[in-house]
Parts: sequence; structure tokens; C-alpha cells
Amino acid sequence: MKNIAVYCGASTGNQEIYTTSAQDLGHWLVQNNYGLTYGGGNNGLMNVVADSVLSDNGFVHGIITQQLFDRHLAHTNLSKLDIVSTMSERKEAMLQNSVANIALPGGPGTLEEISEAFSWTIIGVSSHPCIFFNVNHYYDKLESFFDEMVDQGFMESETRKTLLFSNSLTEIHDFIRSYIPPKLRKYQK
Repeated sequence: MKNIAVYCGASTGNQEIYTTSAQDLGHWLVQNNYGLTYGGGNNGLMNVVADSVLSDNGFVHGIITQQLFDRHLAHTNLSKLDIVSTMSERKEAMLQNSVANIALPGGPGTLEEISEAFSWTIIGVSSHPCIFFNVNHYYDKLESFFDEMVDQGFMESETRKTLLFSNSLTEIHDFIRSYIPPKLRKYQK
């Protein structure tokens, strides 16, 4: 089975749409024969998406650090749980265990993880699509900022097209299926 790495908050936010969208994403994963790889947590949207996949008898692989595990923050009913030493190990394991990366709304950790996944794609370490599930226009300002990177010459427009911001699971599905990684950037001196 192919897994999709989902990055999301350890809280649910303050609007119900975030919870329902995490549930929808979990059901969508199972309906499309994907497993879930995520941070292994038992709180917030992390817990919601995992429970949604499990409720449909889907596969959930949690990857959590020892420190978070010791604080009793791990989901206790996963298909598989790996405990690693550091956040860097967790991020690398999540990337290696997935065929795509999706960010639900979340905080700084979510943003850092999906941004690192995309940068690894840009430099050729990974070939997996990266997607911001733009629920409730949560990532609109970030999308504009990525466009600004192109406008200011810090990213090529063709590379920018390989990063999706969408609130449509149908569009996300089509993007994953037709994804072509960005060409490696040629640097000029």
C-alpha cells in the first residue's frame, strides 16, 4: 500500500470546518487506497485524521519521537507506530514512507514540515508532490508569498507550479496522479 504523509496541527483550531476537513481527508485516503503516515499524535487534527482512516479500516503509520511518546502523546490504536530519537529522524522517515505530502491547517511545526518536504523536492532529494489542503482559505497568504518568491526571483515559475494549494480533494487527487517533479535548478554564477 502507498501512504500519504499528512502534516497537521496538534490542535483542532477554532472552527469546525478544520475538523470536518481532516475527517474528509482521512475518508478520502481510504477510498483512494492510500494509507496514512503522520506524526503519531493523539491530539488535534492529527488525532482526527488518524481516527477517520482507522474508522474506515484503513492503515495508519505513526512516527513519533521518544520525547513525545514519553509524554503520552502517541495514539494508542495505530496500525503501526515507530518511535524515533529526533524530529529530524521523524521527518525523514515520514518522507521515505510516503508517495505524497499534504498539509492540513496547523501551526509552525506543520508549516516547517511541509516546507522542508517541498525544499527536498526542489533539490532532488525527494520526488513526491507537496500540497497545502487550503481549508477555509487558511493558506491563502502563504500561497501569495510563494507567488512573491517567483516575482522576486527566488523561485522559478515552473517550480512554483509543482506546489499545489487547493481545498478540493478531487483536484488534489488529480495533482498527485499527474505529478511531475520540478527539474533541478540550473544555477548561474
